[in-house]
Amino acid sequence: MRTAALTARLRSDALGALRASTESGRELDVLVIGGGVTGAGIVLDAVTRGLSAAVVEAQDWSSGTSSRSSKLVHGGLRYLQMLDFHLVREALTERDLLMTRIAPHLVKPVSFLYPLENRVWERAYVGAGVALYDTLATASGTKRAMPIHRHLTRKGMERLFPDLRHDAAIGAIQYWDAAVDDARLVSTLIRTAVSYGAHAASRTELVTLQTTTGGAVTGAEVVDLETGEHIDVRARHVINATGVWTEETEGLAGSEGGLRVLASKGIHIVVPRSRIAGTAGLILQTEKSVLFIIPWSRYWVIGTTDTPWSQELVHPVANSSDIDYLIAHANTVLARPISREDVIGTWAGLRPLLQPGTKAGTSSAKVSREHTVASPTPGLTVVAGGKLTTYRVMAKDAVDFAIGSRATTLPSITTRIPLAGAEGLEAVQRQSRAIAKKHGWDQFRMDHLLHRYGSLLAELLDLVEDDPRLAEPLPHAPAYIGAEIVYAASHEGALHLDDVMMHRTRLNYEQADKGVGALEEIADLIAPVLGWDAEQRAAEIAAYRERAAAEHAATLEPDDATAERVRLEAMDIVPLVPVGGKDEDSSPFVPDAGRKPGAEEDSPASPGPAGT
Repeated sequence: MRTAALTARLRSDALGALRASTESGRELDVLVIGGGVTGAGIVLDAVTRGLSAAVVEAQDWSSGTSSRSSKLVHGGLRYLQMLDFHLVREALTERDLLMTRIAPHLVKPVSFLYPLENRVWERAYVGAGVALYDTLATASGTKRAMPIHRHLTRKGMERLFPDLRHDAAIGAIQYWDAAVDDARLVSTLIRTAVSYGAHAASRTELVTLQTTTGGAVTGAEVVDLETGEHIDVRARHVINATGVWTEETEGLAGSEGGLRVLASKGIHIVVPRSRIAGTAGLILQTEKSVLFIIPWSRYWVIGTTDTPWSQELVHPVANSSDIDYLIAHANTVLARPISREDVIGTWAGLRPLLQPGTKAGTSSAKVSREHTVASPTPGLTVVAGGKLTTYRVMAKDAVDFAIGSRATTLPSITTRIPLAGAEGLEAVQRQSRAIAKKHGWDQFRMDHLLHRYGSLLAELLDLVEDDPRLAEPLPHAPAYIGAEIVYAASHEGALHLDDVMMHRTRLNYEQADKGVGALEEIADLIAPVLGWDAEQRAAEIAAYRERAAAEHAATLEPDDATAERVRLEAMDIVPLVPVGGKDEDSSPFVPDAGRKPGAEEDSPASPGPAGT
């Protein structure tokens, strides 16, 4: 199968297919609203069943919750305390499928230490729970992807994590889960779905759901935010996968039914890898939930929090109190305490917390502790809750419910569909030494590239063959080579500088300057691909600078209300160009009004009380 490139032409073709669903009567089988991990999973599930399918997203792919998780793919160890063995087994099955078959290049094992304070009862109690965790993984029916847990003495624990305070624990239990670049998982799902014939359009916002006089949903009106064009879309089934925007999207159908979802904020901080000595992660019990200290590439990720969020939904931010909370809890076990000066980045995401029960008039197909699929009105299916790890199960349940009896003859096959970059991965891994030698890349660089692209690395190498300068690291962002930036715009659907900084790379929080120092060189690389003139290039740079400054200023504020007020002083760049040409008087900036339906859905992968 040839992997589709998410080019501007492909996006235009997708919009054309949406237009044709009404103008030419080529009604879609499934229209998905929301381009996070669940929406991306749904459109892949639908198209691989042989259904005509499309997905629209009001922002960039994964720009809501699915790019702001703890970046863990795990079985939910905490659910064992609730005796929810089915849920744990389901999540472990999905974890191991991702690691061994679906996305082995994106999902990698990571070990954690569970520090113990008691030599007898705690070691026995926690050890029994982790042993059961391993047993459920073995019984999942998939190939074992992880080592078995092991008990460590204090000396063994200190060898793996020298910066663990000597008096913080008498030993530890080491166990394994997995980590993933969540935004890359989403974009890879989208590319895979498009490769099988799905239509995908980012920066395309839902305006309203079209209904019959009896209230049945028959399609939608969407607006292309890049041009301002409104498009009517006809679809047999519309699936709402908009996470914290779920109720708002349901309301566009004019129905009283639906699911209830509340937003809860979880934040993470980033600390340089050199600042904490350790090779394994830590999992710590707090008075509220669980705290992770996660080794990730060149840095540590520490999180998360779990607090109600009542501000606008597009731009949640970490405030000063959030950051101090994480630092204080991490310092309870660190021999060399960290401080605000050590924090090089932060991010905040919103968990869509599924509330008990459904609104009147709703038929519910499947309810679990994690997610629910329901129909508030004929033609509209809603899925909410869940977590990153089980996105595939959520997608399957949503499509099964939407198509009803057809699911018997068109069952889901996504357990057997490797994502783009997975096929041929082993061959590319064996060629990696020769590739590295040819281009002067060290092992760290090769690991970085294989983890991000898998066998799609061949497409980056084509860019480098055409322009050898693209093999060189960016002067002000040396973790990335020039080819990665060009590829983000030429193959991965980035439409704006913000998309590259936030989701194709993670420069927004990987560097203390939020990547601002690299803006000029990055803009120079993507401007020719996206056809920017000097005015657009300058506007894109100015918009990101403004965003970066506002996000930093927000972290100095004491609470959500003041932090959000500061953040919203920066405006989003959405070039509303009138159909038929650019209006010379139009500005590429529009005030952020809180982009609504078509945003994001999945819960951050963290085992907090309301998380995953």
